[in-house]
Amino acid sequence: QVHLVESGGGSVQPGGSLRLSCQASTDIYINYCMAWIRQAPGKEREGVAGISSTGSPNYEESVKGRFTISKDNANNTLDLQMNNLKPDDTAMYYCAAYVGPHCSGTYAVQYFDFWGRGTQVTVSS
Repeated sequence: QVHLVESGGGSVQPGGSLRLSCQASTDIYINYCMAWIRQAPGKEREGVAGISSTGSPNYEESVKGRFTISKDNANNTLDLQMNNLKPDDTAMYYCAAYVGPHCSGTYAVQYFDFWGRGTQVTVSS
């Protein structure tokens, strides 16, 4: 079982940037497939970005060109660089994982078995 801890959330104005980081408790390179998922108040969880076994990223349409997902296998971390943030990006952001070894890069919520506690991102003027 992997434990996931997110950090890096905060409050920013529209157009601002934040970098989220997820620290995994174990080796994520071989065993786990990972993604970022968010949940806005009153809404269901929605996938934001996933990363495949080969390192290819996949993004939800509304964040393409603004968010970048990256994985550091040596340090067991998963990051999400978020630029040009919009009020609609306001949500709790979760790092999530499921057992690999093959990772398609999906960010569909139903696949993920392990979740962090989340980090809050608020975008407001």
